Amino acid sequence: MTENKTKPGNNSPEAFLKTVQPDQRRRDGGTLLQLFREVTGFEPVMWGASMIGFGRYHYVYDSGREDDFLATGFSPRKANLSIYIMPGYQDYSEILGRLGKHKLGKSCLYVTRLDQIDLDVLAELIRAGLADLDKRWLVLPA
Repeated sequence: MTENKTKPGNNSPEAFLKTVQPDQRRRDGGTLLQLFREVTGFEPVMWGASMIGFGRYHYVYDSGREDDFLATGFSPRKANLSIYIMPGYQDYSEILGRLGKHKLGKSCLYVTRLDQIDLDVLAELIRAGLADLDKRWLVLPA
């Protein structure tokens, strides 16, 4: 069985965010750091080189593959903010319809700038994603 390449580390999320460019992406990352802390109640942990996670869960697939992964979080990538909030098996179209400008991946939300979305709706989406994930896999502090 293969393992996830992305593992939790000991690097500081705050130190990582200080290196993010451009300035707007760094500021948006700081805003997300605070929002995720408030909404989840979890302290942030770096997962890999660029993902900031909040909480974790242990999964076991029918194939037998199992591992731990971040429950929710984000990465301030060059092209956009990648926000990991949806377990990938729920329909969040009602909430997403109120969010603002975004694109979707399977379990990712892509946002160019936070001033293009409603942060209260994002907080609602984070809570909904965590609650749904916790119904399937127990969500724990990282």
